[in-house]
Amino acid sequence: MSKSYVVAVVGATGAVGQEMIKTLERRKFPVKNIVPLASSRSVGKKIIFKGKEFPVLELKEDSFKGVDIALFSAGAERSKIFAPIAAKAGAVVIDNSSAFRMDKDVPLVVPEVNPHMIKKHKGIIANPNCSTIQMVVALKPIHDKAKIKRVVVTTFQAVSGTGTKAIIELLEQTKALVGKSKYPPKVYPHQIAFNCLPHIDSFMPNGYTKEEMKMVNETKKIMEDDSIMVTATTVRVPVFRSHSESVNIETEKKLTKEEAQNILEKAPGVIVEDDPSNNIYPLAINAEDKYEVFVGRIREDESIPKGLNMWIVSDNLLKGAASNAVQIAEVLIKESL
Repeated sequence: MSKSYVVAVVGATGAVGQEMIKTLERRKFPVKNIVPLASSRSVGKKIIFKGKEFPVLELKEDSFKGVDIALFSAGAERSKIFAPIAAKAGAVVIDNSSAFRMDKDVPLVVPEVNPHMIKKHKGIIANPNCSTIQMVVALKPIHDKAKIKRVVVTTFQAVSGTGTKAIIELLEQTKALVGKSKYPPKVYPHQIAFNCLPHIDSFMPNGYTKEEMKMVNETKKIMEDDSIMVTATTVRVPVFRSHSESVNIETEKKLTKEEAQNILEKAPGVIVEDDPSNNIYPLAINAEDKYEVFVGRIREDESIPKGLNMWIVSDNLLKGAASNAVQIAEVLIKESL
């Protein structure tokens, strides 16, 4: 009989936590028992796993006794407190927050890109930022063949990246505006319906946002190459789910469009949708509820000798968060780590 595991999901009632639970079931992860954890406000709620109801328990210091794997999606502040406690109790923590991503002793992992880093964990593994994950899945195979020198990325990020309150705000604000009434912004600093906000997370002294600098720093760490220059502009758009990215890269070795497309078609976790003459390219609405990263609009950058443009789309709640975390857990048990 194959081994099964006790899996805790911290933040089980949140948007990402719910997707983690669904993904564990859909990918047939060998769960012996699931332990849904959340704040005291969620105690008494139920989650459904494999057709059975499980009560949500309050996250406490003693919540991790007997837990093998703990998937965290409760935010950086709680992760800083409870992830070390869970690791000390014997669980391997896969944390979706920003708390440990740039810690030199914590692996930052995308399984299609750097799975070998998982074996270096000391009890905690960091899940990267959603926008970084989908980008590096597409860039790593290109980097391996032609060495990327520079990346210029603009993201178009869905409101689900902010959480359930933002989803409700976009829905209700849209209804209100269509009905010619008002719905003042509460989650965002400005109206999000029918609008684009070049503002994700807080601004830093250098003029970039924290979200933009996450993409800069995390890309270098995941790709294990500090020489890659990255600049990012992150934009919140009135889309419920799935992030889209316009990515321009400059490489050391010249790649034609056809060569790049061939590389990406063979890359793990990538689906190429690239036939513009027939209006075929990745769309946010088509990426929803899928695990893969979709790439299209691949073309040579005519402004430089060795450049490429591409359009990258993925479900931010799945590959950008929940399914990437579960994939890490799958490697853990496959490699007995």
